[in-house]
Parts: sequence; structure tokens; C-alpha cells
Amino acid sequence: MIERLDEGLAPYRDEEKARQMSAYMRNQYPFLGIQTPARRSVTKPLFKASTLDWDFVDALYEKPEREYQVIAVDYLAHHASSLGWEDLGRLKRLIETKSWWDTVDAIASTLVGSIVRRYPETNSVMDEWIEDENLWVRRTAILHQLSFKGETDEERLFAYCRRCADEKEFFIAKAIGWALRQYARTAPDRVEDFLVKEKLQALSVREASKHLEMKKKSGDLE
Repeated sequence: MIERLDEGLAPYRDEEKARQMSAYMRNQYPFLGIQTPARRSVTKPLFKASTLDWDFVDALYEKPEREYQVIAVDYLAHHASSLGWEDLGRLKRLIETKSWWDTVDAIASTLVGSIVRRYPETNSVMDEWIEDENLWVRRTAILHQLSFKGETDEERLFAYCRRCADEKEFFIAKAIGWALRQYARTAPDRVEDFLVKEKLQALSVREASKHLEMKKKSGDLE
């Protein structure tokens, strides 16, 4: 599959776009310069003809250009229903490898979240991850319920936010704000009450209250 993938991507490589993409990602990774629509046009038929293969994922993560790690996450998302609780360890390894928001956030909300939703007993794993020394693992624990809406474990979400409230790390403060803002779409009063009672970083409060401010302006909140 790697050979077929490389053959399909080759015509879309663009050195100028690669430089721009790398600069946008703070020059942490080299790029092929392939934009999302082209990348997906190549990977979609490959994914459809595939079954879940972790060796393929590992091979993609070993390649230097960033598109390959994004493709690995897209591939896992295609096979998300095939992932079980036993795959959380593998996903944690990916979170800790070549870590940045572009892969970690998709792993958190699409993959980890899917597993926790289907296997509620894995909430205990998230309780371990929120204590992890790796900031990206903690960020994943905070963000894994992004798509849960009314099924959100509110007590756990608020507990994770409290646990990391004092952290000045940008990606943690941002994650707290994002998670709360997303839950505010379902329970605005509960999130507003949490923001009033808890002492969070200014960035977290600013991000979390965006949706609430919109509702206040429209008269939906008193």
C-alpha cells in the first residue's frame, strides 16, 4: 500500500506549497506540499479496498513528510468501527509520536472518543491519561468527548478541566476552552455556571465563553 500511495501522491507534490505548509507548522516537519482534496482523492480508493493494518500505520509514521502521519490518522478514522479498547495503547503511542495538534486532535475526538463511547469501561483509561506527564496525552483526555453532545460525561469533563486549570501550557488551556465551548452547545447554563465558579486560565475562559456570549447577545441566556 505504501508503494501505491507514493505513486498516487507523486503528481501532486509541490515544493512551494511544501515550504508554506512547513512554515505554518513552525517548521517542525517537512511536507510534500499536497493539499487536502488531492490527498484524499488518492487515499479514498486505497482505504476502501483495505482492512485495518497497524503495520501500515506504523510505516506511515516512520516517513518524514507530515502528510503521511495525517494519512495514517485518516486511515484509522476510516476503520474507526474496527478499533477496540485494546487499541488505546497503540493510539497513545501515536499521540506521543511526532506530536502536534493536526494529528492529536483528530485522534482524540474521532478515534479515542469513538472507543470510549463504545466501551464505557475505558473511562478509567482516560482517568489515567489526564494524569500523564505528556501534555498531548492530557490534551486528548480533555478533548475525547468533543462529539458526545448529550452523552457527555459532564462530571468527568469538569473534573479534567479542574485538574489542568492551573497549567499555563497553551495547548492545555486551549483544549479546556474548546471542550467547554463544545459542551456549551448542549448545556450552556451548566458551562456558564462552571466558568463562574472555577478559576481557569484567561485563554480557557475566553475560548469557552465564545458560544455563551453569542447566546447572550441573542437573548437565549439571562
